[in-house]
Amino acid sequence: MTELNNAPAPAPAFPGGTILGYPRIGRMRELKKALESFWKGAISEAELESAAAALRAENRARLAELGLGKDDSSIPSNFSFYDHVLDAAVTFGAVPTRFANLRQDDGSVTLGGYSTIARGEGAKAPLEMTKWFDSNYHYLVPEIGPETEFSLSSTRWVDEFLEAKAAGFLTRPVITGPLTFLYLAKPSDDAPTGFLPIERLADLVAVYAELLGKLADAGAEWVQIDEPVLVADIDADRAEVLANAKAVYEGFVALANRPKLLVAAPYNSLDDALPVLVDAGVDAIAIDLVRGAVPAAVAQGTQIVAGVVDGHNIWRTDLDAALTKVAAVEALGAIVSVGTSTSLFHVPHTLKGEEHLGEELLSWLAFADQKVTEVAVLAAASGTGDVSEALSEAREALASRKAHAGTNKAEVRAALDAVTDADLKRSPYAQRVAAQDARFHLPELATTTIGSFPQTPEIRKARAAWAKGELDDAGYEDAMKAEIASVIELQEQLGLDVLVHGEAERNDMVQYFAELLDGFDVTVNGWVQSYGSRCTRPSILWGDVTRPEPMTVRWAQYAQSLSDKPVKGMLTGPVTILAWSFVRDDQPLGATANQVALALREEIADLEAAGIGIIQVDEPALRELLPLKKKDQAAYLKWSVDSFLLATSGAADDTQVHTHLCYSEFGEIIDAIDGLGADVTSIEAARSRMEVLPAIRNHGYERQIGPGVWDIHSPRVPSTQEITELLELAKESIPGKQLWVNPDCGLKTRAYPETKATLENLIEATRAVR
Repeated sequence: MTELNNAPAPAPAFPGGTILGYPRIGRMRELKKALESFWKGAISEAELESAAAALRAENRARLAELGLGKDDSSIPSNFSFYDHVLDAAVTFGAVPTRFANLRQDDGSVTLGGYSTIARGEGAKAPLEMTKWFDSNYHYLVPEIGPETEFSLSSTRWVDEFLEAKAAGFLTRPVITGPLTFLYLAKPSDDAPTGFLPIERLADLVAVYAELLGKLADAGAEWVQIDEPVLVADIDADRAEVLANAKAVYEGFVALANRPKLLVAAPYNSLDDALPVLVDAGVDAIAIDLVRGAVPAAVAQGTQIVAGVVDGHNIWRTDLDAALTKVAAVEALGAIVSVGTSTSLFHVPHTLKGEEHLGEELLSWLAFADQKVTEVAVLAAASGTGDVSEALSEAREALASRKAHAGTNKAEVRAALDAVTDADLKRSPYAQRVAAQDARFHLPELATTTIGSFPQTPEIRKARAAWAKGELDDAGYEDAMKAEIASVIELQEQLGLDVLVHGEAERNDMVQYFAELLDGFDVTVNGWVQSYGSRCTRPSILWGDVTRPEPMTVRWAQYAQSLSDKPVKGMLTGPVTILAWSFVRDDQPLGATANQVALALREEIADLEAAGIGIIQVDEPALRELLPLKKKDQAAYLKWSVDSFLLATSGAADDTQVHTHLCYSEFGEIIDAIDGLGADVTSIEAARSRMEVLPAIRNHGYERQIGPGVWDIHSPRVPSTQEITELLELAKESIPGKQLWVNPDCGLKTRAYPETKATLENLIEATRAVR
């Protein structure tokens, strides 16, 4: 029985400034490189552990240098080899039955087993992957059932705390909270119909209590428990969520042997969950004051970490506005520390090395290291420190940004003002589909891919040599054309119906366009973890957007010249360009999206003029920006759908417009997907085994749809039988005349052997189902 203590010791003072987390992939992607070397068998598990330990040590030293204390718990310990939710799953023994053989006698899994759960192996599919709240990070979805045997199966969080302690740092371990873990989980394959993972809360909380005891024994003074689920309107009764929060945290507070608890709730306002946590007696609460608002009230003496430095975006903090928010929380009677709104793992490490951006743009920006400095400045300003110089610099930068000609282009504003409702409408679908059938004569269950093909080392070398000036324009053009010709030939041999050019010339589906549109800049090493070892370099959308010249036409036209089959023109949609960039925060997102949409509208017209009849405008991030509060969602869906319509509605009736969506709980936004009006919509569906299809069927969706039958985020090759089964499932919900066959997403991250083998299986399965 858990020992209770009615008179806990006084809490150690919470530091005056802190961050909720720090980038964990490494400034130069050191963890990515070590992980991938380990997966290839080039280094041992011990060597991977050593590389990770060196990275953690470097991060601790850097944070102390930037102004966080070595011995006051202000430095968080938030490292992960792949994903923090997966870390919680293996720590608490939540390993799916199909991976039970990976568990050792003590219940733990090796780093090899951990990687297998994340990436799959043979016929064993990995955990499903989806987006983490409204960010561009992907987490692995735990699978929980009555059969799940919760136990403290790993001491890694304790070990990493002790590692830091031995180096002279008293850190603050960061743990995914039990409510967030279970509400984001899905029922296991073995769970009975109607089972919900949250039903196992009491069992899981007991293991959390055991972990808290071990951390206390190790000397941890504070532990951060992340509960972002408390700020979101999830598909669960709110009263139940709050009751569970009350029970969990009252129980944790009553533990006799525990560190002090900082409950962090990033990404929006806690609202009615804030008084629940206060009443439960948690020692400190971190609130997001960038996406969320200053609370109306808080109990006198509550310790609040005011998240006034934006952990989600890269703009320099308005220090005056931040101090005003801190003062407003203090006026409520709270004891206030300064913090970031979220973990900083959403932003790159440092501006060092990005001098090519120019002095003025650099002055507007703050990456993770600069944000740590801002926290230290604000913490000093909240005390007795003289920060007049820092305040003056921040004010100058904000004024410079506001006055810059690139952020206020009269011609862009005039073009947006001229948009009418007619610019958002195409002909009725029946009229369009008749024209497209007459033009393309595609078979039932038409096959295609999403766009990109593997980016080979040769492609990357050619692009790098061209960027350095070691390869001239003609040589680069020849290299890209050779790859495009090879990709077209492969698709012809495989028997695909609608081809793609493979996107050899694109380093990234957003950065490619950012480099060709005015109003953007790109970084050299602005890496951000997307999932596992996958990193992206989000572009910086800082100004008004214009298109100086066509961006994709010559590549699409060349590819189409090589085949009698239709070749898709490939564009990235306005919402996804925003979602996967760091976007200016000085105007509404909808206005920025429409600027991008007008540029894409021009591009579509040029593609049509070049003879391209099928054009795909990808919006994989449509749901990603969906606000976490239901009251804000209708307005978002309105402007996001309108921006897509603005981009695509100039297309002719016999131009078949495709779009692609992924990582989405589509049932929540099916009306918006319908509102996009695309002739063909491809969606991520393989990893969830077509879970989305009932929502589509029940909605009465009338246009064409391609639910993915190949999860490209795993290196495994699905068999013909597996793909056939998925297609048969799809046919139960979607009539054959509406059904397309395609992978879940682009093939950029895959290798050619697995790509060719899987596409052969996909074609064979399609022929069988036809």
